[in-house]
Amino acid sequence: QVQLVESGGGLVQAGDSLRLSCAPSGRTDSIYRMAWFRQASGKEREFVGQVSRSYPTTLYADSVNSRFTISRTTDTLYLQMNSLKPEDTAVYSCAASNRATGYYDYWGRGTQVTVSS
Repeated sequence: QVQLVESGGGLVQAGDSLRLSCAPSGRTDSIYRMAWFRQASGKEREFVGQVSRSYPTTLYADSVNSRFTISRTTDTLYLQMNSLKPEDTAVYSCAASNRATGYYDYWGRGTQVTVSS
């Protein structure tokens, strides 16, 4: 089992930057991919980006490409968000998988990001 805990959310203004963190615990050696997803109020969950052991090592949604950067250390997954827009407002969750493709097995509870105009 893997547990994921996100942190770093908050209220910012349009154009600001914010960095989210996700700390995995448990059987972290089994993790092959980690990703960020987001869900705005009243909308479906949306893939933001992922980091993987296999090619391509990073992958981003078109809506955040060139503004968001995912990175991973041994202990933590990060999401650096720059040039934030009001439409980036959502609950951001990290996820982990033991496989190279397919669905994600483990999910955090999420952290709220609110971007005011």
